Amino acid sequence: MGWCFFSTFITILVFFSVNSIPGSVLGSKADDQECKFPAIFNFGDSNSDTGGLYAFWGEMPAQDGMSFFGGPVGRYSDGRLIIDFIGGIYRKLMPKPEYFTRALYTIDIGQNDLTAGYFTNKTTDEVKAYVPDVINRLQNVVRNIYNFGGRYFWIHNTGPVGCLPYLFVRRPVPASLIDEAGCATPYNEVSQFFNSKLKEAVVQLRKDLPSAAITYVDIYSIIYSLFREGRKHGFKELIRVCCGHGGQYNFNVSLGCGVSVMVDGKPVLMGKPCEDPSTYVVWDGVHFTQAANKFVFDKIGGGTFSDPPFPLKMACHKKNLQAH
Repeated sequence: MGWCFFSTFITILVFFSVNSIPGSVLGSKADDQECKFPAIFNFGDSNSDTGGLYAFWGEMPAQDGMSFFGGPVGRYSDGRLIIDFIGGIYRKLMPKPEYFTRALYTIDIGQNDLTAGYFTNKTTDEVKAYVPDVINRLQNVVRNIYNFGGRYFWIHNTGPVGCLPYLFVRRPVPASLIDEAGCATPYNEVSQFFNSKLKEAVVQLRKDLPSAAITYVDIYSIIYSLFREGRKHGFKELIRVCCGHGGQYNFNVSLGCGVSVMVDGKPVLMGKPCEDPSTYVVWDGVHFTQAANKFVFDKIGGGTFSDPPFPLKMACHKKNLQAH
C-alpha cells in the first residue's frame, strides 16, 4: 500500500445541533420538506477540527478563537469554522443512538494528505501517485458509516493548497508558476487532480450505496475566488497571514502564530495576530479566518456549489442522484 497521511485525521468526530441554521441561508421554498438532521458528525482535518487535536496535544496558541470565543477552544482559526456555521455551536456532548441513522455526515479531508507529501520531499508526480489510495480510504470510510446505518453525506472537496503560505513558503516555485492570484499553480493543479478523483469516487459511491444521499460540495472554487477577488467582498489581505511573523507573507515556520522567544530571559511574543482578522482570508498560514469560513458557508448553504445543487437543508433527499 502506498504512502498516505489520511488515516491519522479521519478519526476526529464531533456532534452539533442544527436547529440554529437560518432557513433564509439554506433555502426559502416553504413547500420543501426540510431534513431536520438531529446531529452532524464531522470527519475532517484541522480545518474542521473542533477540539480533537487540542485534546491530543494539549496546547494551542492563545490567539486562536480571539474573534468569537475570546480565546482558544480547540479551533485553528481566530473564531468559528465552516462546520460551526453549518451546525451552530454544539449544545450537547453526546448524541443519542437513534441519531446515527438520521444524522448528516460531513467529510472535509485532503489538504493535509497533499501537503504532507511535499513536506517529505515528494515530487508532484509522487503526490499524485498516492491520491488514489487516499480516495480509496475515504470511500471505505463512507461505506463503513453506511454499513453502520449512516445515510446522508455532505462531502467537501479540498481547497487550493497552492494559495497557502505554509506550503509555498516552504516549497517555493519559480515566479513563472505563480498565477494572477499569487498562488502556486503546480500545487493547485494537484488539488484539482484530487478533486476530480474525489468526484469520480462520489459517483461510484452513489451506485454502490443505493439508499445514501451523497452531496459533493465544491469549496475549492469558493476559496480560490477569495484569493483572486476577495477585495470585492471586503477583504484587504488575501494571502498574507493574519497571525504570524515576518517576511513577505507574515509567515515563518519557526515563528508561527502564538510562538514566543526568550529575550533577556523573558518570553516575547513573536507570532502576533493582526488588528482586524475579519479583513484577512488566511489566519495562520494553514487555516482560514472566521470571516473567510463564514464567506464559504454563505456560498455553500444554498446549493449553488453542490452536486446535486440542493441547499444544505435538503441534503437528505436523493432525487435521482445516481444520474449525476
